[in-house]
Amino acid sequence: MILAVAVALIALRLIAELVLSRLNRIEVQKHAQAAPPAVAAIMDSATYAKSVDYTLAKNRFGRLELVWDAVVLVAILASGVLPWLWARFAQLDPNGVWDDALYLLAVGVVMGIPSLPLEWWSQFRLEQRFGFNKSTLRLWITDKLKGVVLVLLLGFPILWLVLSLVAKVGGTWWIWGFALVFGYQLLIVVLEPRLIRPWFNKLTPLPEGELRSRLKALADRTGFRASTIQVMDGSKRSGHSNAFFTGFGRFRRIVLYDTLVNQLAPEELEAVLAHEVGHYKCGHIPKMLAVSAVLQFGMFAAVAWLMNAPWFSPAFGFAAGQLAPALLLFSLLSGPVLFWFSPLGNLVSRKHEYEADAFARRAMNGAAPLVGALRKLAEKNLSNLTPHRWFSGFYYSHPTLVERERALTES
Repeated sequence: MILAVAVALIALRLIAELVLSRLNRIEVQKHAQAAPPAVAAIMDSATYAKSVDYTLAKNRFGRLELVWDAVVLVAILASGVLPWLWARFAQLDPNGVWDDALYLLAVGVVMGIPSLPLEWWSQFRLEQRFGFNKSTLRLWITDKLKGVVLVLLLGFPILWLVLSLVAKVGGTWWIWGFALVFGYQLLIVVLEPRLIRPWFNKLTPLPEGELRSRLKALADRTGFRASTIQVMDGSKRSGHSNAFFTGFGRFRRIVLYDTLVNQLAPEELEAVLAHEVGHYKCGHIPKMLAVSAVLQFGMFAAVAWLMNAPWFSPAFGFAAGQLAPALLLFSLLSGPVLFWFSPLGNLVSRKHEYEADAFARRAMNGAAPLVGALRKLAEKNLSNLTPHRWFSGFYYSHPTLVERERALTES
């Protein structure tokens, strides 16, 4: 019965996502021959036509990914492979927990294997077709192997500690587990620029010049302190661009993709950074951390309840009262449930984006630099400027460019 409910939840999400994909495709096709006036003012006709082709190509491929992922998940849950593998790992150390941690990591790695052909196709066929792929097969494979190593190095210690809590503190393990995991995540945020990202990308200090002077002046007048401004070689994998800051306090770093530096004028890059500073100055980071903490606390409480529920783990071939299987099943089944709440999270995120845009407008004494930057980024990334409103509600953490321009110029 519980397995049937799980399959039904997965099927319902798949149906909803396919419906949303179809609505978005119809909306894009409706405007394919002639862009709406607001969009025509942003993107020339040739670039717009290419963006439509890119959006529709991703839409077709995305439907295949959705179906494949759902089929794989149902097959894994219903085939009995998870409890079979659990029994094999349990033989390594019947009285220990390190094998339980290794089991969870192994399942995570194995579950990623079926999607590798689709990931390859996306990178080396779809993205290549539209000029975005800059990676090589060797680099792509190396990235995957490095990812597995990082999962083992970073995931094993924290999983081993959390699983050990059951024997150490008993029924309150989930409270201590939440504190441990949340604190570990904050530590990783601080360490990531120094210890993790250099595994994948080269980061170099932004050289002296007009751009560095502008960004330093912006940081000074907005009260945003960063330890350094760095440029990341994102162009060795993709033609897409981005900018962000990482870390906390004196460990905070500003990171610019080299593609972004090449695509935007210094004033436009300053406006993009002003937007990122706006997130910091508006208090979005601590707010999102607080929301994340509440959600994680609730998830740990749910796992503690489901672990001992006689109807949950046994429905999938595990004995009740075992933490590792409960953690695994919860992680696999929470997605089909949380999907329905994604519009709420995106609504909050889009509100934060509007606030950060407003901050950037004030910091730049006008909207023109940020509008110019956003238009160039939409053009270079072939962004979908005519999404269906339901599709954007479920998937877009940022307002559409038309919505952002309207808010920037009319308020």
